[in-house]
Amino acid sequence: MTGPLHAIGRFCTRHHYPVIAVWLVLAVALVGIGQASGSKTSENLTLPGTDSTIATELLEDNLPEQAYGSNPLVLEANQGKLTDSRYAAAVAETAKRLEALHDVNSAVSPLTPAGANFLSKDQKIGYIPVVLGIGPGELDEAQAQRILDAAEPARAAGLRTSVGSYVGQQLSKPSTETSEAVGLAAAVIILLFAFGTATAMMLPIVSAVIGLACALSIIRLLEHVIQIPGVASTLATMIGLGVGIDYALFIVTRHKLQLAEGMELRESIARATATAGGAVVFAGFTVVIALCSLAFAGIPLVSTLGFTAAIAVVVAVCAAATLLPAMLGALGPHINSLSIRRGKGHPEDSEPHGWRRWANGVASRPWRSAIAAMIVLVVLALPIFQLELGQNDIGALPKDTTSRQALEGLNQGFGPGYNGPLLIASEFASPAEAKQVVPGLQKGIAGGADVAAVTEPTFDSKGTVGVFTVISESEPWADETVELVEDLRGTVIPRALQGTKAHSYVGGQTAGYIDLASQIAEKLPLMIATVVALSFLVLLVAFRSLLVPIKAAAMNLISVAAAYGVVTAVFQLGWGSSLIGLDSSIPIVSFVPLLMFAILFGLSMDYEVFLLTQMQEHYKEYGDEKRAVIEGLANTGRVITSAAAIMVCVFTSFVLNGDPVVKEFGVGLAVAIAIDSTLVRCLLVPAVMVLLGKHAWWLPRWLDRIVPHISIEGDEYFARRDAERSN
Repeated sequence: MTGPLHAIGRFCTRHHYPVIAVWLVLAVALVGIGQASGSKTSENLTLPGTDSTIATELLEDNLPEQAYGSNPLVLEANQGKLTDSRYAAAVAETAKRLEALHDVNSAVSPLTPAGANFLSKDQKIGYIPVVLGIGPGELDEAQAQRILDAAEPARAAGLRTSVGSYVGQQLSKPSTETSEAVGLAAAVIILLFAFGTATAMMLPIVSAVIGLACALSIIRLLEHVIQIPGVASTLATMIGLGVGIDYALFIVTRHKLQLAEGMELRESIARATATAGGAVVFAGFTVVIALCSLAFAGIPLVSTLGFTAAIAVVVAVCAAATLLPAMLGALGPHINSLSIRRGKGHPEDSEPHGWRRWANGVASRPWRSAIAAMIVLVVLALPIFQLELGQNDIGALPKDTTSRQALEGLNQGFGPGYNGPLLIASEFASPAEAKQVVPGLQKGIAGGADVAAVTEPTFDSKGTVGVFTVISESEPWADETVELVEDLRGTVIPRALQGTKAHSYVGGQTAGYIDLASQIAEKLPLMIATVVALSFLVLLVAFRSLLVPIKAAAMNLISVAAAYGVVTAVFQLGWGSSLIGLDSSIPIVSFVPLLMFAILFGLSMDYEVFLLTQMQEHYKEYGDEKRAVIEGLANTGRVITSAAAIMVCVFTSFVLNGDPVVKEFGVGLAVAIAIDSTLVRCLLVPAVMVLLGKHAWWLPRWLDRIVPHISIEGDEYFARRDAERSN
């Protein structure tokens, strides 16, 4: 890998303007095509073999107009009642406009006899159940907007309008521009202090932003081919921006150090691309492996989120390995211009005295250092024992989003259960059996705990497939709703269908999220084992050591557990939730811990690779394991903490985003990186490496013969190359 990267770096340096032009043209083209194609995210939950998916598939085949439930378009009168003459005509016109839309199967006005149940008792709030012929996987943002725009007559009459369910979700994606601006501003400040020059500071920012623009445009185009959830782009932005800046930081730092040592400019860029760039490619490879391994869970939503995040990482690596060397070549010797004063330090200092003193202190007292770090990590991880997986709390969205407004309107007029109705889809052997079984099934469900209402059934033309709706008394994400679904599936429905050939399934989006949480809880141990095993193999090949990858896996698990504990404390227990813009505690969305684990395990491997590579080099050079730890930490401490600080700032900035799922990712990832780069990487890892001594680099002979030889930063390659040149 070193030779090809060196050649790439040299080519991009010599032909810097054409390479930069290619990247700019590619970015502009992708962004233009992506904007022209529009956004088409999907909140569809397809979980093969689960009750909710079987219910959807049964209805798609026999009652397609009922397969996805309805989208409530909520109408609220601030003064008077909806039945007043000044509002009635506007409500009727809204329903008429909705029914005229191509994708709308039905839209029943709450002011008609057929829609009497859609009007609140005080007649101030009503909703039009908009039944679409397309599900959340086919609906795009433009179609969703047309549905909300159809309520213009009601708004003109003075009514407050909003839409819920998957139409509302398509229109309630908070923007990320503020978070991106804050993250970039923080990165600028950190890079200024890290490099000491404004010109060098600009390079990682430009490389990361161009790479991110390309990645997001690719993801937007893929939305029209595969089903991609709305949070995917935001998650890719967080990761792409963070790793894009970090990867460029490592390469620019190596280049500046080599220039300070007197290396020729073009050779320095090529070598930085081959050495630090080699570590970047390897680190990016581990992140991509961790993200793509989510496919083993067999959960389409999780696999897609991992795949789209991996796209951002791959593009960031490509930009760091090609665009960055080209920009360095174009900048030439001016990289140290526009310098700033940073006190007594010098921009090219690779090991500030503070980091050497810290490394000596940790190495001289390894037991004390290891125990202190472990105590803090264990305390942070304690809330993890109260972790419960749930679904997205729409009530935590910003108040100006249509989903939040629809939720509050339905809560006020009808009750919280109307925001997450359950669909009971049934299949019968004959129409006679259907007529005989359904009344008893409805009666049994209506008599259950936490049931607010049961609607009348709708049958297909054959009379053998039917569906009706069950409204819970509790919010869709409440424990009571989960218990209701479990009781329906485990007790009520089997009892009602006993002795018949009928089959009934509990579906709808709420049931889908409950199934998702159940599947993730079941698959989480397997996914953890898979990611750990893959990472172990990667580090085994990289460092040719048995104990180093075992140690890395154990410490990464500990740091992830601490991050889980903090997320549980902040969001589920509500400790300090008001500080991040939440009114109260909210559930931990089921897929957040699983995605967090893969992302954090991959990102923490980045710092592990950069730190251990230095330790291994010095161990080979001096043969003194303690000195190797000190030199490795002294040389990498500043650059690792600078890179981590950028990542923490980028992730923390997304707490400003109104989406509670994004807030959970932001807090979890920021805390985890902060923990990993301080307690783990600068305290626990060096302490344990000192305690392991020479055993840290031990590899059994039989395994040594099997494991292939690779060099991450290519020192052996350049030593051999320089020796050949001198001869």
